[in-house]
Amino acid sequence: MANNPVVNIFKIKELRERIFFTFVILVVFRLGCVLTIPGIDASVLLGYFGDLASKNKNAFASYMDFFAGGAFSNFSVFMLGVMPYVSTQIILQLALIIFPSLKRIAQEDGGQRKVAAWTRVGTVFVCLIQSMAVTVYASSIQYNGASAIVMSNPLAFKLLAMLTVTTGAMITVWLGDQITAHGIGNGISMLIFAGIVARLPHAVIELRNRVVDPDSNLNPVFVIIVLVMFVGIIGLVVFEQRGERKIRVNYAKRVVGRKMYGSQNTYIPFKINPSGVIPVIFASSFLTFPLQIVSSLGSGENSARWIARLSAILTPTGWWYNILLVLLIVFFAYFYTQVTLNPTEIAKNIRENGGSIPGIRTENTESYLQKVLNRLVLPGSLYLAVIAVLPTIIQNLFGFPQAISMLMGGTSLLILVGVDLDTMSQIEALLKMHHSDGLLKKGRIQSRNL
Repeated sequence: MANNPVVNIFKIKELRERIFFTFVILVVFRLGCVLTIPGIDASVLLGYFGDLASKNKNAFASYMDFFAGGAFSNFSVFMLGVMPYVSTQIILQLALIIFPSLKRIAQEDGGQRKVAAWTRVGTVFVCLIQSMAVTVYASSIQYNGASAIVMSNPLAFKLLAMLTVTTGAMITVWLGDQITAHGIGNGISMLIFAGIVARLPHAVIELRNRVVDPDSNLNPVFVIIVLVMFVGIIGLVVFEQRGERKIRVNYAKRVVGRKMYGSQNTYIPFKINPSGVIPVIFASSFLTFPLQIVSSLGSGENSARWIARLSAILTPTGWWYNILLVLLIVFFAYFYTQVTLNPTEIAKNIRENGGSIPGIRTENTESYLQKVLNRLVLPGSLYLAVIAVLPTIIQNLFGFPQAISMLMGGTSLLILVGVDLDTMSQIEALLKMHHSDGLLKKGRIQSRNL
C-alpha cells in the first residue's frame, strides 16, 4: 500500500464511504440553509441584509448566523441550526448535577438512552420558544415599505413558521447524529464547523472591500498584523489541544481463570483542556438565552427596549460580552470535565484491575486524580478564554467590522481548529486500524508531556 496517508484514505473502503457520507450530509445541511420558510418574502430579506456590514442585524441574529452559516438571515428551514440542541444539553447536564435522583437514573442500565430522549424532547420546547422569537423578529423587518411577511393572517404565519423552524431544527440534529454514527467526526460539531466555514468567504470579501475603499479608515498594515496574529492563534490552539499530562499506572500480576497476566505499566493521558472546544460552544450558546427569552415575549415597545439594551450589552465585540465569555468558558470547562472525566470512576477502575499510581496510596487515588484535574483545568480554561477574547480585543482597536470580528476571531478559530484536530484524530485511528500510516506519520505533531 502507498505510503501517502491521503491516498490511503481513499483506498480504504470504510474511510472512503464515511467521508462521502459526511460530505453528502453537509451538502444537504447547506441546501436547507438557503430554503426560505413559507410566508417570507426573500427579496425583502435580500435587501434588508444585503450589506454584510449592515447595522440592521441585532446581536441575536448575529449569534445565530455565526453558528448556522447565515441561515438565520435567510429565514431558512434550518435557521436555528443545532443551537437549541446544545442549549438543551446544557440545561439537562446542569439538572443531572443539581438533582441526584436524575443522576441515578442516568447511571442505570439504559440511562444514557433516557437522557438522550429527554434532550430531544427538551429541544422541541426550546425550538418552539426560539421560533416564536423568529416570528416576532420577522414582523419587524421592513425594506422600502414592504414587509418581510407576505401572509395576511399573522396567527397562521406564526403557527406555520414555528412548525417549520422546529421541524427543521430537529432534522438538523438528526443529520448530526447520522454523521456521528456513519460519517467522520462529531456530527453536531461538524455542522457548526460547516456553518462557520460557509461564512468565511463573505468575511474575506468584506475585508477586501474595506481595504480598497478610499473612505474606509482600515489600515492595510493593521490587516496584515491581524492575519499574522490569526496564524499565531492557530498555533496556540494546536499546542493547547495536543498538550497532555500523563499519569503513570502500574498493574500487578493477576490470575483470570487459568491464565496469569503479567504486570504492565501504562499511563492515563489527561489533556491540558480535557473538554476541548465544548466550553466555547456552550458559553457562546448560553449568552444567547437572554435575547431569546426577551425576543419571544412580544414586539411591543417595552420588549423592543429590552432587546435593544441586551443587544448593546451582549454585542460580541463589547466588553461585557467578553468578560461573561471568559467566566462562562472557565465554568463550563470545570463542569464538562467533571461530567466526562469522573475521578471516582477512574480510581474505581484502576483498583478493580489491580492497578496503582506510583507513590500514591490506593485509598488516595481519587483525591490525587481530582487534584491533578483541578491543576490542569484552571490554566487550560484560562488559556482557552484568552485565545477566545484576545483577537476580538485587538480587532476592536483596529476598527474591524463585526462580521469579520466574529468569523475570524478567537471563538471561531478555536472551534474550527478544535473540530479539525478531532476529525483528523478519528481519521488517523481508522487508518491505523487498517494497518496504514497515520496522517501525522511524517512530521508528526507530538503530544506534549507536561
